[in-house]
Amino acid sequence: MAVNLATVAKQKKIKYFLISFVDLFGVLRSKLVPARAIGEMQRDGAGFAGFAAWLDMTPAHPDLFAVPDPASLIQLPWKPEVAWLAGDLVMDGKPVQASPRVALKSQIASAAKEGMRLKTGVECEYFLVSPDGMSIADASDTQEKPCYDQSALMRRYDVISEICDCMIALGWNPYQNDHEDANGQFEMNWDYDDALVTADRHVFFKYMVKSIAEKHGLRATFMPKPFLNLTGNGCHAHVSVWDKSGKKNLFISKSDKLGLSKMAYKFLGGVLHSADTLAAIFNPTVNSYKRIDAQVTSSGATWSPNAITYGGNNRTHMVRVPDVGRFEMRLMDGAVNPYLLQAGILAAGLDGVANDRDPGKPSSLNMYTEGHKATGVRRLPSNLLDAIRLFEKSKVLRATLGNELVDSYAKLKHQDWRSYSAAISQWERDNTLDC
Repeated sequence: MAVNLATVAKQKKIKYFLISFVDLFGVLRSKLVPARAIGEMQRDGAGFAGFAAWLDMTPAHPDLFAVPDPASLIQLPWKPEVAWLAGDLVMDGKPVQASPRVALKSQIASAAKEGMRLKTGVECEYFLVSPDGMSIADASDTQEKPCYDQSALMRRYDVISEICDCMIALGWNPYQNDHEDANGQFEMNWDYDDALVTADRHVFFKYMVKSIAEKHGLRATFMPKPFLNLTGNGCHAHVSVWDKSGKKNLFISKSDKLGLSKMAYKFLGGVLHSADTLAAIFNPTVNSYKRIDAQVTSSGATWSPNAITYGGNNRTHMVRVPDVGRFEMRLMDGAVNPYLLQAGILAAGLDGVANDRDPGKPSSLNMYTEGHKATGVRRLPSNLLDAIRLFEKSKVLRATLGNELVDSYAKLKHQDWRSYSAAISQWERDNTLDC
């Protein structure tokens, strides 16, 4: 039975709805709709001009509508008279294929046809910084190895606990919060779920963290590499595939050394096969490539991958297998679009299963110190331009994500790169002003 949002508004005393969508650059766009109008919006969607967001559209395009998904509804714990809704983009009565949530739902449908259901969890790292973003917010957070530092964690108890309390109230089942490897950096973990649920929660989590940080006079950033000498913000994804009912994990094997089934290895083979072409969406900004294969940080390790490899419970690889029945992909960073993250994993994994892609043998090397010993290993792209070029040439991603999304994303990202290239940096002034 369909959920009637007008009825929900009365039951839960909701005065306003944020009907939202995420554009190709990961920007959260919304309209604030009074409860009196939610019935019409549920039927027809909230109207937007596509050109005004990062979508490959012009002012001549027809109206764009975000049709809210009632299943995504989240009542803001810190402002319960407002509820958030994820919307699916529609134009001229048809889904916009080159939009992130629609793209993910398309991949989920493809998986369902094969009797497969992707479940994921994400680890969203972020910094708490000064309002101007120039320094970490806690001047006392200075340890060389600050990871798990109890004192630094508890100095931010008011912020961390409020975010965690919100997740508890929302039923996300958060289970741990910690100070991460960089000064001023934190991570908060909640239960894994179906890919679309995780993506919606990922979108809302970023909004929630930023909102609550602002309440406390701070600023939260998921920027991949905000400080040169500190570990960057990753967004690791834990991946497993279940049967259509969601009750049986198809990745588990009791006889395999790493606890992965034959199908899991094929899925992993697809992820490894397309990893370099997926970097453009998993690492979507110029700044992303300052995190990948970065210089050694003050803590002694970057915790980011530098090549396309996998291993057991070994964090120096792009993919590690920490436990039976799942693997962790460590390539994505804090700027990743939550919907394209999930869509990219599914697209590559389904290709791997369909084409029996072999991931090869796992490696036990320490890739940070022994990477030179790895033979036949492909490197990740070293900048956004190289990543975009690989992405737009990928036959796998064109066949799975579709030409419309690939072309639109590549076009906008090329514009992004040209804008960056035209900017004159302080480094250029410092090093070439007197040439």
